[in-house]
Amino acid sequence: MKNLKILFILLGLLFLAACSSSSEPTIQDKDNDGVVDSKDNCPTTPNPNQEDSDNNGIGDACEPTNKKPCENGMAGNYPCDGYDLLLNIPLSTFGATDGSDCWGWTDETTNKEYAIMSINNGTVFVDITDTENPVYLGKLPTATVSSFWWDVKVYNNHAFIVSEATNHGMQVFDLTKLRNVTNPPTTFTADKHFTDFGSAHNIVINENSGYAYPVGTSRSGTYKGGPLFINIQDPKNPISEGGWGTDNYSHDAQVITYTGPDSDYSGKEILIGSNENEVVIVNISDKANPITISKISYSNVGYTHQGWFTDDQKYFILGDEKDEQNFGNNTRTIIFDFTDLDNPKQHFIYTGPTSAIDHNGYVNNNTFYLANYTAGVRFIDITSIASSSISEIGYFDTYPENDGANFNGVWNVYPFFKSGKIVVSDINRGLFVIKKQ
Repeated sequence: MKNLKILFILLGLLFLAACSSSSEPTIQDKDNDGVVDSKDNCPTTPNPNQEDSDNNGIGDACEPTNKKPCENGMAGNYPCDGYDLLLNIPLSTFGATDGSDCWGWTDETTNKEYAIMSINNGTVFVDITDTENPVYLGKLPTATVSSFWWDVKVYNNHAFIVSEATNHGMQVFDLTKLRNVTNPPTTFTADKHFTDFGSAHNIVINENSGYAYPVGTSRSGTYKGGPLFINIQDPKNPISEGGWGTDNYSHDAQVITYTGPDSDYSGKEILIGSNENEVVIVNISDKANPITISKISYSNVGYTHQGWFTDDQKYFILGDEKDEQNFGNNTRTIIFDFTDLDNPKQHFIYTGPTSAIDHNGYVNNNTFYLANYTAGVRFIDITSIASSSISEIGYFDTYPENDGANFNGVWNVYPFFKSGKIVVSDINRGLFVIKKQ
């Protein structure tokens, strides 16, 4: 009997031991920050205070690494107002020392978005569809030597690239090849090296007509640095069709198929040239017989640099590149009334908030996107342009050192992606992708 009691006691102890050793459901805290995973807004990285600055449910410690929201006037290291930084790729990634122009391409087959950026020794291509996982696909090297000055535009899934590099001509690159890069970054080759001209400062394309217009070519050439006419309807087989050279050297231009208010020129191909000391308007519909329509200048010309039509083709927004240095004014933008192409008029002048030099500007809907060198990209609402009023509504400054009148910072801006991504090329800091908040 005594032995039986001892047996029952031992069995009871074993039962209690088994019960005490049976585990409760494990409560996990993988990052050991004191917040259980089921309640942790950042379960893989310690975030004990659960900071979530933008209230998106993702802890600050787990936010995407490339994106820097514009908060309290800064996006990471960059001053901003209303625009977030999505991506910055430094020049060193591209094996470059200087950045210049940029453009963009949307692959309508895959809906991917690509940034195209010119650098001192060629042109680079980056898949920016997912800015948290960008892909530097490769570089198309210069056709001859390095240069500080490059320009690139896109037509019919091809990039057309010019440079002031000696005898560079025009490179034509089939952008659909970017779909099949298996081991990036690669070194690309041009699909066509067009050598009917030597160097050029810029290239303009009218996508409606399928013509490219290199400008800033040789001042001693047949067309005195004026625009050349190149048929690119078959992109890999460009054909020279003359040029226009009865005025000053053309630094930049815009060419459109005219749909504006002046019925005399409806459907005509019109070139607006920024020609160093004036703006010229030329009817180039007949490539064998271009006709100057009119010219206009303005006071305190420093260097008539570049301009862009409003979407309704009533107003032309022009930047002068040297007036800030020559006359000490803040960034000055001259707005012309081109309602009557035969009688253009100065509409008004907009003065920006800094002394930075203005470079290239583009219009998309009611916003003027201005590459403003040391002051970064400025975003200007032009809704009331007819009433002689436009106003800055935001900025993103890639050159925080200063806003002085010198040639650093933003060279170009491409604001035409349907996604709202904006590509920015910076002379000093490479490729940026930003987006309105």
